[in-house]
Amino acid sequence: MASVRLLSYNIRSLRDDPAAVARVVRAIAPDVTCLQEVPRFWAWRLRRRRLARACGLRVAAGRRACGLAVLTAPHVHRVAREFHPLTPDPGLHRRALAIAVLETGGTRLIAACTHLDLSDGPRLRHVHEIVAHLDRARDRYRAPVVLAGDFNEDPGGPSWTLLTEHFQDAYAAAPAGGELTFPARNPRRRIDAVFADPSVGITACGVPAADTAPAADYPKATDHRPVAADLELR
Repeated sequence: MASVRLLSYNIRSLRDDPAAVARVVRAIAPDVTCLQEVPRFWAWRLRRRRLARACGLRVAAGRRACGLAVLTAPHVHRVAREFHPLTPDPGLHRRALAIAVLETGGTRLIAACTHLDLSDGPRLRHVHEIVAHLDRARDRYRAPVVLAGDFNEDPGGPSWTLLTEHFQDAYAAAPAGGELTFPARNPRRRIDAVFADPSVGITACGVPAADTAPAADYPKATDHRPVAADLELR
């Protein structure tokens, strides 16, 4: 059995305080980090690499398009990676799914990252596509799936409900720390989450409290709060 701490964090293209982002990530000390709204334009590759280095991590998956990245700690080995653009909608931001197949402690894990649309129809359609991609990845790599991201929907919505038909909502399974994630300064919604296969043990999930991370940095870093999940891979 291997223990993994996975972090999901929307960093708003590092438009706020990149140093605060790095302080938050370092304090949480994740093995795997799934980032949304990673820089996509000027010097994007350098800025992504710089952020990973400042966090003590390295880039395991993600491309320029759609602003997704999976970062890993040095002891986590990448086996494979995939990137799947989701079906486009005219006039809307392109969405995607980034996948990193990882090994740690002799155990394999599929870490997937996404950022869903603000519009209900595209969001629900993309969840169907994501579930299909992850079903194929699970069969291909023979490993459990953990999906993290900014889902732009509250629990109980149609897309969220569809995800819970396939995965565990990690916060609902083992709440620890804060629940609400957006906006960072005065959170009123839980739109950021971690979902895990039924075979994955969940010991804790939530927004890390002040004794774990520098909570004063949350509103400085970005407009979302981070979500950390402690997982047991059997």
